Amino acid sequence: MTELLYQDDASLRRVSATVVASAPEGVVLDRTIFYARAGGQPGDYGVLRWDGGEMPVADTLKGEGGTVLHVPGAGAALPPAGATVEADVDWLRRHAHMRMHTALHLLCAVLPGAAVTGGQIGADKSRLDFDLSDPPPKDTIEAGLNALIAADHPVSLTWVDESVLDTNPELVRTLSVKPPRGSGRLRLVRVGDGETPVDLQPCGGTHVARTGEIGPVRVLKIENKGKQNRRIAIALADGGAV
Repeated sequence: MTELLYQDDASLRRVSATVVASAPEGVVLDRTIFYARAGGQPGDYGVLRWDGGEMPVADTLKGEGGTVLHVPGAGAALPPAGATVEADVDWLRRHAHMRMHTALHLLCAVLPGAAVTGGQIGADKSRLDFDLSDPPPKDTIEAGLNALIAADHPVSLTWVDESVLDTNPELVRTLSVKPPRGSGRLRLVRVGDGETPVDLQPCGGTHVARTGEIGPVRVLKIENKGKQNRRIAIALADGGAV
């Protein structure tokens, strides 16, 4: 298995790692800071550097057996198995995804009780689909989001026993995708302090440390995607700086 360093510290921008396997479909490292595409969040880009070469990472995917595949760019040289590499993530793009992902958690907080039916994260635009027939006006949602961002709430991670979902099934806001089970533990993302956080959900993605790090956001539009489905798209006011 690949050790997923970003799960405990998403602020890491580079790390030294050992090549476990190297093939055109992807390079496997013993540990990585690159996020593998999942849960609506894209895989990271970046570069692997070693003595005598470097390989651009064009995507990051989940491999078999808990491994992570660092997909090489077209025609790129591959590091040899056993080599020590410096894994350097495309930080501007990754940080935009972190800001967006946390903003989507706040969007859930602005719409309490509305289940999520789908979603997609991007550096320039992100969206969530809600099981909701009559959402608040766009300006109201945008004001609520920016108020939570400006409050600079802390964002923290907690690992708990996965059995918490049996006693607290309301933690899961998504209807289409359920948290993976079988490992015995579950990663919760908490926004805010105290017994009543702003948001608390199972999530494997990368997030900022405080909501103020997101910066102002805009609600682009609210679309009708069915009788009981509303799609809300948002963007970072600075365009994600990528």
